[in-house]
Amino acid sequence: MPSAANVIPLRPEPAPYSAQAQACLNCGVRQTALFGVLSEADLVRIHHRISDRRLQPGERLYGAHEAGHVLYTLRRGVLRFERHSDRGECRIVRLAGPSDLIGLEVLLGQRYAADAVACTEVELCGIPQALIGELQLHHPDLTRDLMKRWQRALDDADEWLTELGSGPARHRMLRLLLKLSEFGDAGARVWMPTRQAMGTMLDMTVETASRLVSALRREGLIEPVDARHARVNMPRLLAELKAEGAAER
Repeated sequence: MPSAANVIPLRPEPAPYSAQAQACLNCGVRQTALFGVLSEADLVRIHHRISDRRLQPGERLYGAHEAGHVLYTLRRGVLRFERHSDRGECRIVRLAGPSDLIGLEVLLGQRYAADAVACTEVELCGIPQALIGELQLHHPDLTRDLMKRWQRALDDADEWLTELGSGPARHRMLRLLLKLSEFGDAGARVWMPTRQAMGTMLDMTVETASRLVSALRREGLIEPVDARHARVNMPRLLAELKAEGAAER
């Protein structure tokens, strides 16, 4: 048998025993989330400052204009961002899915810009603003990653306005399905909003949203799985969007 002196450890240090540390190291979105630039040693050192949040559909994570000091990385599920007009009208302005970082406005000392509400069962990591500041001092890559994520959030908001807020109703519905497909699960199931939520997202009546969804089902472009999920025929969806783009040129 080999002597103890010849045994080479699999890890240079003992594996972290904390449940939260293990969760951080084994997180399915770690490599694409904010802390993907950190080493295992860094995660072990800071894990006790990261909180775990779980929401059920319809639960609110935070509200518009609330003061906050926490950013969130979405590990699982879909969140929507809602804004309300002075007349009480609600408008869904953006969606977020796994690995997205939300609440970026608190880095500037600002209040949360919109209500963040769970569309599905949601799991998040809460990251204190102060921790981000400390890590930036030693990890310049983190600052660059934050800037990229901020730009992506701006791009998403612009895309939502231009692609989902204007144009023919069918085109807006197809673009919404394309967006929702980004958040599909391992079984290729896509979360489907209620018809009322679709109307709010796409600035159309509930009746129009219902009529369009029914037509897409008859055409085989979407296949219902259950009350809140469907499978999207992506080749047909992409082909129709491509044909629309060619017709506009």
